[in-house]
Amino acid sequence: MNTNIVEAANIAMDHGIRTAYADAQRKEAFLPTPCIQNHAANLHVLDNGDMLCVWFGGTQEGIPDVSIYMSRLAAGSNAWSPAEKLSNDPTRSEQNPVLFSAPGNRLWLIYTAQLSGHQNTAIVRRRISADGGKTWGPVETLFDRPGTFVRQPIITLESGAWICPVFLCRTEPGERWVGNDDVSGVMVSDDQGATWTFKEVPESVGCVHMNVHVLQDGSLLALYRSRWADFVYASRSANGRDWSAPKPLDVPNNNSSIQFTVLKNGHLALVFNESDASHSNERRASLYDDIEDSEDSGELRDQKASERGTAFWGAPRSPMSLAISEDGGKTWRRRRNLEIGDGYCMTNNSAEQRNREYSYPSIVQSPDGALHIAFTWFRQKIKYVSVAESWVRG
Repeated sequence: MNTNIVEAANIAMDHGIRTAYADAQRKEAFLPTPCIQNHAANLHVLDNGDMLCVWFGGTQEGIPDVSIYMSRLAAGSNAWSPAEKLSNDPTRSEQNPVLFSAPGNRLWLIYTAQLSGHQNTAIVRRRISADGGKTWGPVETLFDRPGTFVRQPIITLESGAWICPVFLCRTEPGERWVGNDDVSGVMVSDDQGATWTFKEVPESVGCVHMNVHVLQDGSLLALYRSRWADFVYASRSANGRDWSAPKPLDVPNNNSSIQFTVLKNGHLALVFNESDASHSNERRASLYDDIEDSEDSGELRDQKASERGTAFWGAPRSPMSLAISEDGGKTWRRRRNLEIGDGYCMTNNSAEQRNREYSYPSIVQSPDGALHIAFTWFRQKIKYVSVAESWVRG
């Protein structure tokens, strides 16, 4: 029997954090959840040491019963709390949650809300907590431009400006969204989120999930997922508003999410799938080709190819890997796999438990220097792993 499955069954019993099987340098757990499908985790550390994880869960991505959930690892605790449901719109699929600590002890939750599998209908919503996520204010619309998506955290610049990375899921009238013409940009606020201005990243067609951080030298680096399932792309900025065109790195990408963080020593830590289209013998028509609803009844025509071609869906989402860069993201020579498997993702159907992907990772560093990672496990659970940077050396 697959040792990953046996290990998962053992860990899933109590959701406590324990030493990994056959690896004393690694701690891990599965987060408690009531949902059939769980996906798109994001981690956030509060000033009091609590760690929060948000994700979306329900029957299946794109179905309206998908909502936002949160679990807490209280400071000093070794177990994640039961999942709390933070959204509940019965008409839209609510996805890709992100947390942000704003001034004045305000914790922001932002997430997308779309009609069925049509990402070009998505808007971005917000809730604010004044007590570290214990209670939440009303649901508000943050960005109302249809097709606006978030996946990565808001950052604050030294100037005080807020930068919220977004990507736009674009279609022509009558077209069904399949991801061929998505572009990235940043929403910029100079008044702590009261108003926002959009700045598009040039030549960014197919580069999405823009993940931005300030480097030790004060410059900004953005890394991107590729719709073409070829490489992780990178662009740079001096002010957070004006960006260079994304260029490929020597790091593969499979048209699945990535995330990186800047460590206290200036190194960068990246979690990603060491896979690309060349590892795939199959191809899906789209992300949502296994969802049927009234809007998919044939009234919409398929989307034409963009200037760069058609998005690649179905490349294996495995292994889940951790990489370290010591030169500001130019090279990523130190790498080690967190999970290994076939990464089968030709379906998003979790009810039948056919998906075997490790995907959509999030990574943060706690004040004690430990790296904390959360990611999708077979689209059934959110898995949590903690290691030291030295673990990557093996």
